[in-house]
Amino acid sequence: ASRGIRANAVAPGFIETDMTRRLSEDIRERLIKQIPLTRLGGPEDVANLVAFLASEESSYITGEIIKVDGGMVM
Repeated sequence: ASRGIRANAVAPGFIETDMTRRLSEDIRERLIKQIPLTRLGGPEDVANLVAFLASEESSYITGEIIKVDGGMVM
């Protein structure tokens, strides 16, 4: 941080992708029941956070691991 370099990480939860689309409907339903926002995330949910972290609006954020998981892990 002293050299103007910020380091943050994004930790996605269950995101709607080819991999999660292959899950059985039963498993998907059980996963969704564990997510307080009651849905899988979309790629745009992760992309929006990454864009924010790359912008000047997040210039005072560093050293963070930010979950994008609909509240599944709190």
